[in-house]
Amino acid sequence: MLLAFYSIIVMSCSHDKVTDTSSPSYHISQSEKETIPAAIALPENLPNGNSRVATFYAVGVQKYKAQEIPGSNPVAYQWIFVAPQADLYDITNKKVGTHSAGPDWQLSAADSMFGASFSPPRTSTVDPASIDWLLLMPKTGKTPTGFFADVSYVQRIDTKGGKAPATPPVNATDVIDVGYTAIYRFSKIN
Repeated sequence: MLLAFYSIIVMSCSHDKVTDTSSPSYHISQSEKETIPAAIALPENLPNGNSRVATFYAVGVQKYKAQEIPGSNPVAYQWIFVAPQADLYDITNKKVGTHSAGPDWQLSAADSMFGASFSPPRTSTVDPASIDWLLLMPKTGKTPTGFFADVSYVQRIDTKGGKAPATPPVNATDVIDVGYTAIYRFSKIN
């Protein structure tokens, strides 16, 4: 009888899975449920469409610096975006690369790409407290290499945080790093 009771306890415990809602894999899988706004949707590229090359979860900061507001008297300052600085994680929760100024995504010296905005920029404000979702393309003159060689589009979605503070800077030398997370989707034209 004791053995049967013990077996039931062990079996019931083995069926209870605890989901780590802070893990990159959780965020990546949840991002697949997101509705993508038309402003940043991938072009259809008919007849063959697009294919996903990779999806990464980014954890890092958006860097801002103070800039004088032209014509302000007395002198006043505003926050100006400088660059992102983030680590990239894959679906296995492994840190696989970085995201930095450029914007640039790098997995290794041989696997990198620079992004550029469309003209006009393709953005969508999904959460007013977070940086915009956006659609980028490879930067002209900077050919994506290695893993990124066939990438045609980069989508930044599911952003949390990263927005410049509402309180303006006080001095010309003020800088601030604002924490953020995002999903980056890399796709190619078939």
